[in-house]
Amino acid sequence: MSFINHLLFGIYPYIALAVFVLGSLIRYDREPYSWKTGSSQMLESKQLRKGSFAFHIGILAILAGHFVGLLTPHQVWDVLGISPATKQMVAMGAGGLFGLICLYGMTILLKRRLHNPRIRATSTRMDIVILVLLYAQLILGLLSIPFSMGHLDGSEMLKLMAWAQNTVTFNAQAASLAIADVGLIYKLHVLLGMTLFLLFPFSRLVHIWSVPVKYMRRNYQVVRQR
Repeated sequence: MSFINHLLFGIYPYIALAVFVLGSLIRYDREPYSWKTGSSQMLESKQLRKGSFAFHIGILAILAGHFVGLLTPHQVWDVLGISPATKQMVAMGAGGLFGLICLYGMTILLKRRLHNPRIRATSTRMDIVILVLLYAQLILGLLSIPFSMGHLDGSEMLKLMAWAQNTVTFNAQAASLAIADVGLIYKLHVLLGMTLFLLFPFSRLVHIWSVPVKYMRRNYQVVRQR
């Protein structure tokens, strides 16, 4: 089991992240015209607007929370006077709130993708796979909240922080040891998260790299009705 644990949580993250970075660069270089969101707004806009707004608000807040919460050393939180227990409660509250917002939006988008004949006809297999995996990942995250109620001292969170921080500092052995005895629900959440990074370059998610910063400085387009 120790070998499997090291393979999944010590080695697999680097495989996933390498594919995430190199795969994105190769796709941008070799298939630049596939670098797009593949928007289906022209086929149906009402449900898209409703679901997309909630989804993006929720997912951006969740990603920011994961990034700050997992990668900020616990010594920084100690200096700020924030205990692991307090941080745990904040993570559960904020994660639950934005998770539900994201779930609402993603449910609309998934239903639209699967049950609207026009949208389904223009969807690739990867479009559906990614949306289903994102939905499953969100469900796992929300399901982890009740389990966290049994660890209000923040002990499980500290182990996940140690895993993430040792991973980014290339200490694979320490990372796999840190996560070895955390709950199964957290391990599944981490594994599926790494798998999403692995699939990222082969999906429309690559549009995340192309933040439309230039839109803030461009001139308005003049559109006239006939």
